[in-house]
Amino acid sequence: MKRTHTCGELREKHIGQIASLCGWVAAIRDHGGVTFLDLRDHYGVTQIVLHGEAAPNRESSIIVSGAVKARDADTVNPKLATGTVELHAESLTVLGAAKNALPFEIDDSRSVKEDTRLKYRFLDLRNEEMHNLIVLRSKIIGFIRSQMEQLGFLEINTPILTGSSPEGARDYLVPSRRHPGKFYALPQAPQQFKQLLMVSGFDKYFQIAPCFRDEDPRQDRLPGDFYQLDLEMAFAEQEDVFAVAETVFTNLFEKFTDKPVSPAPFRRIPFAETMLKYGTDKPDLRNPLVINDLTAFFSDVEFAAFKGKPVRGIVAPTAGQSRSFFENMLKFALEIGMKGLGYLTRSDGTFKGPIEKFLSVEKQAELVETLNIKEGDTLFFVCDTVTAANKFAGQIRTQLGEKLELTDKERYEFCFIVDFPMYEVNEDTGELDFTHNPFSMPQGEPSADALAYQYDIVCNGAEITSGAVRNHDPDIMKKAFALAGYDEDALIARFGALYTAFQYGAPPHAGMGAGIERLILLIADERNIRDVVPFPLNGNAQDPLLGAPTTVSEIQLREVHIKNR
Repeated sequence: MKRTHTCGELREKHIGQIASLCGWVAAIRDHGGVTFLDLRDHYGVTQIVLHGEAAPNRESSIIVSGAVKARDADTVNPKLATGTVELHAESLTVLGAAKNALPFEIDDSRSVKEDTRLKYRFLDLRNEEMHNLIVLRSKIIGFIRSQMEQLGFLEINTPILTGSSPEGARDYLVPSRRHPGKFYALPQAPQQFKQLLMVSGFDKYFQIAPCFRDEDPRQDRLPGDFYQLDLEMAFAEQEDVFAVAETVFTNLFEKFTDKPVSPAPFRRIPFAETMLKYGTDKPDLRNPLVINDLTAFFSDVEFAAFKGKPVRGIVAPTAGQSRSFFENMLKFALEIGMKGLGYLTRSDGTFKGPIEKFLSVEKQAELVETLNIKEGDTLFFVCDTVTAANKFAGQIRTQLGEKLELTDKERYEFCFIVDFPMYEVNEDTGELDFTHNPFSMPQGEPSADALAYQYDIVCNGAEITSGAVRNHDPDIMKKAFALAGYDEDALIARFGALYTAFQYGAPPHAGMGAGIERLILLIADERNIRDVVPFPLNGNAQDPLLGAPTTVSEIQLREVHIKNR
């Protein structure tokens, strides 16, 4: 006996036929002499009718054969594609018996403690929602591949075992057996290899690349390995990469979602502007609120708390809000580290609030006209250092958008963040560090305050892509790295392959990497990034299923010349 149909295939046209199905017993209903099974496989669910036979345990895998019959009219299940028919079993064989007690109910697995779900991930993935997320993942990756090929990109795989290089996170290191005391590193990204491919004469490269970074996990970041759409283009400028991204992401989101997608060209927002207007380099443009710089406005106001300090203001429509709304906003401000949250509400043509007495009639009128403050609006104030004021104002903006239900959750809004600073000052050492990718081309001559041809793509407040025009000129590279503390010897020692390759006619080139899991997270409208990965590590970077990381034998350690301290 072998399977003739899947559990999602039988319809009324099959009535009267003999069919054989394979699957897992999802549910059992004993009606006294007649037992009904829900049989589930990858494709769907079919109802099986047993006449007198004992039912196998739930989640056992079976093969069952019998006649396809129409369900009685009052038992038709419109929720199932196969809901008008059922298979009456004539023979049933248990292929893989399941224990009588399950660690959790499959249909309810998403409410179970995560470590339990991950320990029994093979059961968790039988949950229809989880199963569909992995199917969606496969379809998205397949669609991306087809898009890249249509755009003339060639898929080329790059090495997994490589050398360590400073690319923003800790490396995962692999000890060498044949070379005592030396280590390979798993690639944080195929950065150097894809640039070397451009020097090698390939025009457009891409791959769905595995990346490995020893980072602390977050809700939107995996703690070990992840995948990205990695691409690079020779003889290309920033706008060439943008055009590819706009094509691929527009088509991708329109293919897999029903929500409107912001049309190309996506907005280009300079880093300095986004930090001031939105308080973050990952702005959610579905939120209509903007941050205003009120530093100059308060320069001639005798209010000691604000005078001579960076001040940010956010106007929000709060008409009809109770006192508890403002109390909760103050509570939120204190929770994120602010010392308080000042505000003025316009009511009956005047301002009401603790700061009102410091503002003349003329200054109040200036606020109304400059910020277009309407009746019932509230102007919230944030004052701190420049960095803290921007950050806090961004968090207040996001909270107001959520609590006032201003953020439109039914669309996708993309933008490019451009003109990142090339360097930032390390707070611990006071020295310059690369802000973004160290291989980026500075805009103009390298200097401490230079901008870079670096860019991110942001969608709905999530960074999904990071990229840059690459620094392919050895002389500019030496100057750029020298500012970050790398002399030519250090440059050669850490990036010798690129530095050498660039001596032999390197073309201008540019590219980007887009996080596959974050794309799926956005499209599926999920919150936990581990739910869109088949077998992820948990939030503590452990694998409850296979037990990784594990201890290894003394023999294994000796082979790679390592001794535990």
